[in-house]
Amino acid sequence: MNFRLFFRLFLGQCVMNLIVLGTLLACAHYFLPYFSIDFLYRNEIWNVRLFIWILAIIVALNLVFSFYIAVHLSSVFEEVRAKINWLLLGKYHHTIFDSKSVTTSWYDNEQLLASDIDHLRQRLIHLTSDLQEFTSAPVFLGEKTKEEVIESERSRIARELHDSVSQELFAAMMLLSAINYSTQGSLPSPVDDQLKKVNEVINDAQTEMRALLLHLRPIDLQGKSLKQGIEQLLRELQHKVALEITWSLDDPQIETGMEDHLFRIVQEGISNTMRHAKAKRLEVYLSASRDTVSIRIVDDGKGFDLKEKAKLGSYGLSNIEERAKGMGGRSNIISSPGQGTILTVTVPYKPLFNHLA
Repeated sequence: MNFRLFFRLFLGQCVMNLIVLGTLLACAHYFLPYFSIDFLYRNEIWNVRLFIWILAIIVALNLVFSFYIAVHLSSVFEEVRAKINWLLLGKYHHTIFDSKSVTTSWYDNEQLLASDIDHLRQRLIHLTSDLQEFTSAPVFLGEKTKEEVIESERSRIARELHDSVSQELFAAMMLLSAINYSTQGSLPSPVDDQLKKVNEVINDAQTEMRALLLHLRPIDLQGKSLKQGIEQLLRELQHKVALEITWSLDDPQIETGMEDHLFRIVQEGISNTMRHAKAKRLEVYLSASRDTVSIRIVDDGKGFDLKEKAKLGSYGLSNIEERAKGMGGRSNIISSPGQGTILTVTVPYKPLFNHLA
């Protein structure tokens, strides 16, 4: 029950009833010559003066009436508030919308309000579905789709990076290893320290290159489900990067276009971790509920200040946020310096098959 509403109703009723009582007493005193207000003060019932009984009855009736109204109004508005909160969270198919209200209320517009909320929910469902279809639909640039052009350019850049920069970094690492092997600690300490720094720089550059190649990886799942694509990606990374990777993946049945966008979000999230977090552990979760699919990427890296990051801007995080919004979803980042980062993306969807029913 809303106690603020209860007290406001109670005080309002008391003031109104006291005004009515005062008006009646004034009229009686004026129009009835034999009536005296002293009568209420002089007479007693069970050793309690009559005017106290009248005030007590008024207060008691006001308490009961205000409590009744507050309880019934609160039940209606709490249900409305809960439904609106679930709509704001994108939970358009939550069970609260399936159950019919069993609360009876004197509030005449309750059913009308519930009907309006249901119409709003249906409208949001249709808008989200249309938005996801629009996002997944191909955009043609000449004879090729926009995605085909982008993927072709991504593949070209990835090949050039792999065949040139990546190979040169590998060669530099081999040369450095050969120098370390041939000298076997005979170099002066300052030179040895410089070689160690060079080794660290090359290792960081190789990690950066792997992250860039991951970012440029084609989106196409090639007939695999979202779960299979993410699992294959993580297994490949286990053999290439010095990260302890764990994952837990559901297998939601969703449209191919939406799968591609979610897969790209996972790629970009992992790429950001590899490039910036300096993490030792990475966790990836894919979970599906009745009406939403969620991706959560957790690392134990250096983290960052969210306010500073917002000022500077981040292409990777902005791209993830745009992809989530393009599917009617939302993204959330929890991070602080030295505490790692948690990236969560939640998108509403309707399962192709009712496997979660």
